[in-house]
Amino acid sequence: MLDIHLLDNPIWSSLTTAHSSFATGSGLARAYLQEIGPLSGLAEESSAAYEDLRAQANPSAVQVLFLDQPPVPKSGWTLIRGGQLTQMVYAGRGIEESAEPSGMRVLTPADVPAMVELATLTEPGPFRHRTHELGVFFGIFEGDRLLAMAGQRMRVAGFVEVSAVCTHPDARGRGYARTLMSSVMKLILREGDTPFLHSFADNHSAIRVYNALGFTHRRAFHLEVLKRDS
Repeated sequence: MLDIHLLDNPIWSSLTTAHSSFATGSGLARAYLQEIGPLSGLAEESSAAYEDLRAQANPSAVQVLFLDQPPVPKSGWTLIRGGQLTQMVYAGRGIEESAEPSGMRVLTPADVPAMVELATLTEPGPFRHRTHELGVFFGIFEGDRLLAMAGQRMRVAGFVEVSAVCTHPDARGRGYARTLMSSVMKLILREGDTPFLHSFADNHSAIRVYNALGFTHRRAFHLEVLKRDS
């Protein structure tokens, strides 16, 4: 039986189970390897947990957390930004069944420079040189240029996150995001898992696409982006 409450603390749940091989830290805090990304998870939102996170944090790096409560100032940390997130879970139907467009394929390690370049341009969320190791990614090319991509990120028992959904500004309006997400979702479902995702709550155009693909709002999080004080 699926334990959907694992998604109440998705980063911690992922880093202490399926993605433990990508984790650093101990005690009440875990973080993805820096080459993977800045997502960090806490067992609880306590001073002790932030101390455990601070003990492993690189002063030059940021830590990204999903919180139940709005961020508040913390000793030893500088708040870079906040924000509100929505977590959405696939509830059935909506997956696009149209033919794959020309130039669409599974991305490989050789595509990493193009993936990082596209993510840097479009900012779908943190994406670094080893992020692709978290799961399967699909992309659409025009010649040698990567125009759009989507793939997998966090993973807990029974659930896999759809992430890094982005399209080059020159290729927007062609439905690439929906097509790529559908391919990622089909793969997740074939493996017996349920897709979920996170989006900024004010990204209404993206949320409309996600609703059309069968995702429904499950809960809200507060984003906290921190940097350790020297």
